[in-house]
Amino acid sequence: MPKELLPIIDKPLIQYAVEEAVEAGLTEMVFVTGRTKRAIEDHFDHNPELETLLEKRGKKALAEEIRDIVPKDVHCIFVRQPEALGLGHAIMCAQPVVGREPFAVLLPDDFMAGPTKPTSELVRHYEQTGIGAISVQQISNKDLGNYGVISPVDSTGGRVASFRSIVEKPDPNKAPSNLAAVGRYVFPPEILDHLQNIERGVGGEFQLTDAINSLAQRQVMDAIQIDCLRYDCGSKLGYFEAIVEQALARPEFKNQAIEVLSKKLSDIRQQEGAAGI
Repeated sequence: MPKELLPIIDKPLIQYAVEEAVEAGLTEMVFVTGRTKRAIEDHFDHNPELETLLEKRGKKALAEEIRDIVPKDVHCIFVRQPEALGLGHAIMCAQPVVGREPFAVLLPDDFMAGPTKPTSELVRHYEQTGIGAISVQQISNKDLGNYGVISPVDSTGGRVASFRSIVEKPDPNKAPSNLAAVGRYVFPPEILDHLQNIERGVGGEFQLTDAINSLAQRQVMDAIQIDCLRYDCGSKLGYFEAIVEQALARPEFKNQAIEVLSKKLSDIRQQEGAAGI
């Protein structure tokens, strides 16, 4: 199973990302997938047989939910990445579809929870300023080596900072800040020119960070600290935390989730007490 289809309660990660993009006003969804990820395309395809079966069984609300996985004014376009050569390469695969338009990039395994989603903020920022922007989060020093980390040059107030360089997976002791990119971007079309000119970087892949760094040195970019909860569902612990978060956030699951978690914690305390821990 593609990791993007791992469910958070009853919806896959990629569905949450699409809903976030729709909330931001985006209507053209370009999915860059690999050879083993055909199931993603199937997920967003119509399934009239299932819809009819659910309606016959009186489950009209569920049938309507499945029918509305893709809103009527949203178009899904699927592009194949022939070889896994990094995020920068994946975006270049979408260039024939994107053309010379500004565009957003969302990485589904960065799960965002809360009323304010990053993509809406990034789109609004670009519409108001014409400046490309990325979402960042303050990350503990020990984990900075797993991220692209910005070197801010000034702050435009509050959660927004301008930057002209970003370093991929830096030595934590030499990182330029503790603000790391976290899977949401809005770019001007010029980023595609820089992607064409970068060479293979960390891990032998074409790194998006290298193209951002190149672009930021020629025109300032902004970083906006996220105002929501983020869970790294590329890790087992982050995925577990995301499931717990959604179970507690949804009224139909909240009380049962609290009951289950409370019982498990009580059982653990009893076991530790019996063992003298």
